[in-house]
Amino acid sequence: MKDLQAIVARLSGTAGDAGGNVLATLVSVEGSSYRRAGARLLTAGEGTRIGSISGGCLEEDVLVRANSVRESGRAELVVYDTRSENDLVWGVGLGCHGVVRVLIEKLPPRPAWARALAANLAEARETRLSVVWEATNPALVGTRLSESLPALPEGAKLFRQVLAPPPALVIFGAGDDAMPLVRGASEFGWRVTIADPRPTFVSAERFPEADTRVSAPAHELVALASPGPAALAVVMTHHYVHDVPILRDLLQRPLAYLGLLGPRKRAEKILADLAAAGLAIAPGRQTSLRAPVGLDIGAETPQEVALSILAEMRASLGGRDGRPLRDRNGPIHE
Repeated sequence: MKDLQAIVARLSGTAGDAGGNVLATLVSVEGSSYRRAGARLLTAGEGTRIGSISGGCLEEDVLVRANSVRESGRAELVVYDTRSENDLVWGVGLGCHGVVRVLIEKLPPRPAWARALAANLAEARETRLSVVWEATNPALVGTRLSESLPALPEGAKLFRQVLAPPPALVIFGAGDDAMPLVRGASEFGWRVTIADPRPTFVSAERFPEADTRVSAPAHELVALASPGPAALAVVMTHHYVHDVPILRDLLQRPLAYLGLLGPRKRAEKILADLAAAGLAIAPGRQTSLRAPVGLDIGAETPQEVALSILAEMRASLGGRDGRPLRDRNGPIHE
């Protein structure tokens, strides 16, 4: 997501007015591939390079081809077939046993789809893109908003993509251990809100990567931060008197993920106290609370704890359980 955000920022800003931007889009995958369809690499004439379409094994070849596309203005579809064992010797040497197709196209200044995507990302709206990667009319080949897609001739090949807004993470608690969590989520391209009852803790100096900073009494904090139904939330104030009202309010909201830092017995006490105070907690909501938050990786330092929390969140978003990949029977990517 962060690569795409950087690509869109360049194309929709003043740098997008300059000519020479060439976009490579992974439009089709058969078998194994490091990246899935929809991965993008943007290159400009002055050597700017944003994004990736592989683990680094295809990029150099794509960049050479991008120079030709920049000069000719004609889009090129490149097929990398690594199913043969001979590819390790005579091909690009991926050893992935798959076929990937990459469309390389020269972009007009500030393309309409990039400007629309930038606006939708800012407003947390989804965007539908279509990439025509094969057609008898070369003018039809390229990236467009799906609603702007013209009628295609028979046999044309198309990649459709629905781009959801980046995940929203709300962290309740602005202690020092929240800093690596904010940094890590920001590196993923997530939109991060940091919230704490202590205004001096919620500062731009302490959390420069946060998109939003909120401070209010604990019983008002959730309403002000206003996490939506697709949001991830974690409570880590380290203060029982703060955690109780914050968790009380979060348990009454539909969320994609809810975690509480601290020992299991502490979480059980908070839930028992909330129940005693009259809060009816649905059994499913109580069991979905991640407490203690994070995956069991033996984390000790704040950086390691942040890694364990982010890994559990990402697994939750992907509908996975966080098991080792070697124990997965099916393909990594559906």
